[in-house]
Amino acid sequence: MQPTPDRRAALAGFGVVLAGGAAAAALAQAAPSAQAAPLAPPGAAKLKDLAEQLARARGRRDYKTVPMILEDRQYWDHEAMAALLSYQGGPRQIWDNTELSGPWVNGMRNAMNVQIWSFKHPDFLLVSATHGPAQLSLLDQAMWDKYGLAKLAKPMGAPATNTFLDLDRAAEADRDPESEKGAYSTAGNTVAALMARGAVFMACHLALWEMSARLIKEGLNPDHLSHEQMAAELTNHLAPGVVLTPGMVATIPEFQQAGYHYMK
Repeated sequence: MQPTPDRRAALAGFGVVLAGGAAAAALAQAAPSAQAAPLAPPGAAKLKDLAEQLARARGRRDYKTVPMILEDRQYWDHEAMAALLSYQGGPRQIWDNTELSGPWVNGMRNAMNVQIWSFKHPDFLLVSATHGPAQLSLLDQAMWDKYGLAKLAKPMGAPATNTFLDLDRAAEADRDPESEKGAYSTAGNTVAALMARGAVFMACHLALWEMSARLIKEGLNPDHLSHEQMAAELTNHLAPGVVLTPGMVATIPEFQQAGYHYMK
């Protein structure tokens, strides 16, 4: 049976339910966050505005249980998605990222650097459609520790801790685009560093559901949670700023229809 969200909790987490452009307009009027995209380049007014909207549209992260198929949009970050789909800056690009290892983070950083500094598009928006094994990068260290996620990540060349969420403070302080140790160099090859520049990472509910099934099957369930409870816990421990979707493969076409350039 699909669980029913508490109405008051839903209102506290999301405010009045709005759709499409109406949601984006409401978010645009919200109070700005001083921490939104602190590494965005000079002149990126629209990108910074979007980051502030997303900061105000933080999704609900207090689930007790979640169903397999999300029929109610209160189970995903629909307001944040509305803001992304209606973003008026650009160009806009969505990357389909599934592999944890490999050069995907570096490639995203390079794409941002060229669009911003070479082609002079400071409001360039890069969105990561993160699912499959790559989604391990979006779960906080508490989940890595509790469920031994490093064991799942190790065959894919990942470290014992989730360094994807690390931010090099020395590099962060160096805003020179030509610095080989600065915020825009390979020192910024992490999810956290790209998010600080305004990139957006989306997560897939179905990937979390399938991960939960695997952990339960392998006996990695110290609290003896049900499938619905474990999927909820993983959802609650997505890194701050991550946008949850009901399912990534079906979400990507929504972005393509909105004019995003697709990158596999």
